[in-house]
Amino acid sequence: MPPTPAPTPIEVFVHTGPAEWWQILAALGPLAVLLGALIAGVIGWRTLKQKAEADNRAEWWKRTQWALDAVYSGDKKRGTIGLKVLKVLGESELAGDGELAVLEAASERPLDQAAQARLARATGEAPPALETRSRTPQPGAGVDGEPAPSDNGGGHKPGRTEGGAG
Repeated sequence: MPPTPAPTPIEVFVHTGPAEWWQILAALGPLAVLLGALIAGVIGWRTLKQKAEADNRAEWWKRTQWALDAVYSGDKKRGTIGLKVLKVLGESELAGDGELAVLEAASERPLDQAAQARLARATGEAPPALETRSRTPQPGAGVDGEPAPSDNGGGHKPGRTEGGAG
């Protein structure tokens, strides 16, 4: 077998001038991919956080609906538990201004106020002033100034308190 010819020498040329624009752009490619992945990660994280908060608020409303149903059920024991649950829900960080306004409206007995205003108009008297949005407990109020379950038209005997005789 004849020997193979020896390879020819390869000349190496080192470019000492500035890099071309496309070389700089190609060198920044991995950085651009990393930046894109980072931005996508941040967007994904914020989306998951927003969804979790929306789910928590939806569950907050379900609990609030249950508690309001319990308060207005007419059952004194269930109503007391409902008031306690409403107090906890009202102190939750998920309860915004709108939610607190709904809870306050539910606790102010708006139907009673409307009936009083209607009666006052029928008799020619000045209508009673609407209550201001204060959180001071009213006489006969339940947990922390909220109306007692008996205030909601449930079967309650006057003068009786929970767990007491009278």
